[in-house]
Amino acid sequence: MSKVHDLELSIFTEVPDNMALNILYTLNQDNIPEVGELESLNHLCELIHMSALNFYVLQNNIIIGFVICFRENSEYKSLNYKYFKNKEDKFLYIDRVVIKNGYRRLGVGSYLYDHLYELAQKEDIPLCCEVNIIPKNDISLNFHSKKGFKYDGEFHYDDHSVKYLKK
Repeated sequence: MSKVHDLELSIFTEVPDNMALNILYTLNQDNIPEVGELESLNHLCELIHMSALNFYVLQNNIIIGFVICFRENSEYKSLNYKYFKNKEDKFLYIDRVVIKNGYRRLGVGSYLYDHLYELAQKEDIPLCCEVNIIPKNDISLNFHSKKGFKYDGEFHYDDHSVKYLKK
């Protein structure tokens, strides 16, 4: 069953009001380790300030997910982001995609990624991201493969490893 027909994307470029900010923070923290942990609400605000493109995914005006993306000119300090910054002249880096539990595997991620890909095509730039391979995130690896993302490298940190992907 797909709930895609009820979905809406809403762009946000500024830090949202406190209620929405708290929802985003809670959604993020509920999705660890698939997405990186945020140290605080301020950390989330900093990411939003540095980002280039962000969307809420709404169903019936309720936030059920979000994405935060960066362009090549950001001051973002993430080593994963820097991997692409050092390789690509222009790109859109998908830093975090969060879908609320209970809404996953219903087409929400595809809806969001299709929109991001359409925007990247208009700009003639690649979409870039990383996915955990230790601990292994098979669902995300399979999703990105089906969406046409290709292997671009990997990196092994002390506590986890990632695979870099590009489309």
